[in-house]
Formats: sequence, C-alpha cells, structure tokens
Amino acid sequence: MKLMVNLGKNSYPIYIENNILSQAAAYISEVFTGKKIMIVSDDNVYPLYGQQLTDALSQTYDCYHLVLPHGESTKDFQMLPTVYSALLDAKLSRSDLIIALGGGVIGDLTGFAASSYLRGVKLVQIPTSLLAQVDSSVGGKVAVDLPQGKNLVGAFYQPSLVLIDPLVLNSLNKHFISDGMGEVIKYGCIKDAELFHILESHDSFEELKEELPAIIYRCVDIKRIVVEHDQFDTGERMLLNFGHTLAHTIEQYFNYERESHGEAVAIGMYQITKLAEDQGLTPIGTADRILNVLKKYGMPYECQLPLRELTNAITLDKKNLNNKLNVILLHDIGSSYIYPTTIEFFNRHNKNI
Repeated sequence: MKLMVNLGKNSYPIYIENNILSQAAAYISEVFTGKKIMIVSDDNVYPLYGQQLTDALSQTYDCYHLVLPHGESTKDFQMLPTVYSALLDAKLSRSDLIIALGGGVIGDLTGFAASSYLRGVKLVQIPTSLLAQVDSSVGGKVAVDLPQGKNLVGAFYQPSLVLIDPLVLNSLNKHFISDGMGEVIKYGCIKDAELFHILESHDSFEELKEELPAIIYRCVDIKRIVVEHDQFDTGERMLLNFGHTLAHTIEQYFNYERESHGEAVAIGMYQITKLAEDQGLTPIGTADRILNVLKKYGMPYECQLPLRELTNAITLDKKNLNNKLNVILLHDIGSSYIYPTTIEFFNRHNKNI
C-alpha cells in the first residue's frame, strides 16, 4: 500500500507493507543517490532489526549506526550533542542520509538532529512502534524535550520516505501496543466514525491484528490529508491534538515515567470529553463511548490527580497562544472542532481526573 504526501517540493511516499524492512534498500535507492547512511536507533530496536537493515544497505552504501538508550529520557535536548558527534565522526555531509529506526522518541530526536545538522540532511523514517507507524513518523514534526515540558524545541522537517512494516509490531510488548492504540482511537474520534466503529466491534488488540495494515493505512491517510491542508499546524492540523493538552501535562507531572504518551492521550481524550459534556460543548454519551473502547483495549482513562495540579503546565503548552488555549473537542464521534478558550476551561472544575 502506498500513500503520497503532496507538499510540493517536500512531497514524499509512505509505503505500508508486511516484510518491507527486508526490501528497504530498493525503496531508499529511489530517493537517495549519495554514499553514506547513518542509522540511529535504540537498544531495544537495533538488536532486533538494525543488523538486518545494515546488511541490506551496506551492499550499496557506507553504513554507520548510533544506538541510544530506549525511553522518553533519550528525547532530551542534552542528547543532541551525542547525535551530532556521531554524525561528525562518520563525516556525514549534506548529500548523505540519516535513517530513524525506532519508535516515536527515536523518530523525533533523529528528525530534529537531521533538520539542524549542517542546516538539514536527508531523512528516512522507519517506524517500529504502533504509535510511530500511525502517527509520529508522518507529517514532519520533529522535536526534543526540555525540563520544563515536552517538544518545546522542534521544527517542521519532512522525511524523504517513510517505510512501515506492520510485522515488526509482533515484537512489541503490551505497553507499546497501548501506546499506539491511544493514537489509533484518537483518529477514529476526530475524523473517522467508521474506524471507531471497527474498534468498537472488536474486543482486544489480538482480535484486531488481522486488520492492522488497513487500520494503519486509515490513520496515516487521515494524517496525510490534514498535513497537506495545514503543514505548519496553524489550523486544521490542531485537530490531531485531541486529548494532548491534558496528556502532555500528565506525562510531565510523572516525569514521563508512568503513563506512556498514548496512554496519557487516552486519559486526555476521555477526561476532556467529560469536561466538554459538562459544559454543553459535546453531546452527552460521547465520553462513555470513548470509555468503552478504552476498556476493550486495556487503556487507562483516569490518573487520580486533582485537575488544578495539572493546569500550571498547560500554560507552557505550545497550543497556548497569546494566553488563548485551543482545545480540541468533539461534535460527535468522527467529527472534531477547535474550541478557543483559556485555562479557565480546566480551572472551573476542581475535581480529580
């Protein structure tokens, strides 16, 4: 299955296919004619797929690799010098290529390094987690975290190619499946009532596996359309942030050590929809449908914290512009909208979420 993200000179193909990892060299040769490739991965993913990728590429290219620790703490501003040093040691030039082989953390960190090293080196994303496959590898958002918050230093930098192999998901533990399912459910909520219905009609991720390539395709296609309409996140692309305003603050509150991003998004989607129902901004019963789907896939839906404890961090969120906060709410399952408000949207509720 092939999708094309049409962004003029920044256009690029996305391929979704079982076993595509073994054919990576052929696809990469279509977008890259240079000599050197740096593969950036982590210590969970590289032992599984790094050598296979290197063996496939080294027949044509000079290959180097950098293996970083897994986990959100790697996506730290302080990690960038390590990446830049590896690129310099390999003498990578602007005509060479960087591959991000991993989940969202590796994709974001490597993408930002590629965008800034020598003012921009060609990038290929090979996402190996469900979250990265359905969301973060597509669209060109790359970033690193600061102590004050997530993704506060970043850029828009489109890859030259995205290769998605659904079979690599078989090596993921349950935690990383939950992480990705948060984003899959989000796409159903904001843009695709039929996708949401498919999720409702199954009782577990195992049941869903047969339909996974098609589900990944649907999610990526939604993101492709949204990104084509709004590459730099000033309008419609904000809809992709459904649940994220609360999610980022939950992640930060627990120092990225408790809920994963997708799990925090699950809590955020349910809780913000409940708040919207209380204020008459979303039809009653919408939150219950989200809750039922979250339970089917073993996702969290509450974090047992007073809402006011979380709202301080929201003021630093990128979606907080000129003291105006754009939150994403639902007209209904499959239909979302941007609701301009202030921090008072959250502060008027002094309760646990």
